[in-house]
Amino acid sequence: MNKQLTDEAYQIQILAGVSRTFALTIPQLPPALCKVVGNGYLLCRIADTIEDEPALTPEQKQHFSQQFINVVAGNTAPQTFSKALTPLLSAVMLEAEKELVHNTPRVINLTKNFNPEQQAALLRCVQVMAAGMADFQEQATLQGLKTVAEIDHYCYCVAGVVGEMLTTLFCDYSPQIAKNAKQLQKLSISFGQGLQMTNILKDIWEDQQRGACWLPQEVFTRFDFNLVDLSPTNHDMKFRSGLGELIIIAHQHLEKALRYVLLIPRREQGIRRFCLYALGMAVLTLRKINQQRDFTSGNQVKISRIQVKTVIILSNLLGYSNFGLRALFSLFTRKLRHANKS
Repeated sequence: MNKQLTDEAYQIQILAGVSRTFALTIPQLPPALCKVVGNGYLLCRIADTIEDEPALTPEQKQHFSQQFINVVAGNTAPQTFSKALTPLLSAVMLEAEKELVHNTPRVINLTKNFNPEQQAALLRCVQVMAAGMADFQEQATLQGLKTVAEIDHYCYCVAGVVGEMLTTLFCDYSPQIAKNAKQLQKLSISFGQGLQMTNILKDIWEDQQRGACWLPQEVFTRFDFNLVDLSPTNHDMKFRSGLGELIIIAHQHLEKALRYVLLIPRREQGIRRFCLYALGMAVLTLRKINQQRDFTSGNQVKISRIQVKTVIILSNLLGYSNFGLRALFSLFTRKLRHANKS
């Protein structure tokens, strides 16, 4: 990356390198929000990179996660963190992710200039996410999580808390949005959980290759399937029935995500589009998972570029219409509500 870029220009450029999805959705936001939300995403991505790095031991992950929390809190120099972590990142990681870690000081330069409410929201998100992911990664096995409550907590740590952060930032930006703060904060957790559960279902096989399974044992036990036996050649109807139960749960969370969007004032079209793009892509992904429960790779249930464009067009067309958004959601999710019924 060009070192002559301003920190803000660098943030925009690196965002496109580490996430095509967020590089698409974040620019929909009003400029005042675009900058802080983009920064928040990059902070989360750095925390996520620590947990995804296979070359790091659990102890190293704990150490760097805590050190990164201290960096965001302003208690540790970001240069100290980036110089120690960057050489340890392996070839498995994207070059953009390595560069992002190397340029942590540039990201933090922007963080330090936000108002106290914004900085507090970003710090809390990083604290919950970094600590939570470190705990779960240390316990990761192919046996899966024990209960639905555990997958709820996992989704909260990696996504629900992001929903809370975004809601705080939205409310700080708009007094009109802040009038619904309590409802929005509650629904924001479900919004994050719906998106994360969809990702968990899509990435079942990729996670398994990394030695992890985030599915809840108790759901599959009801259908007499042991997650330890799960493999691309052993995912029979019992497993698919369990998958159906999780699809239903994910749909319920996405339904609350729609309620979240409808609480955003119509005139805030940028914020609505930001939310609707993410919601729409999750709905279409969940539909594909439901239609092809025998998939053996996330690529098989990944939505196409045409489908992404469809989400964008429909979101832009119906962004002002609460009735239209409800009708569209109902149309596209009618088979998800009762996924295990014929």
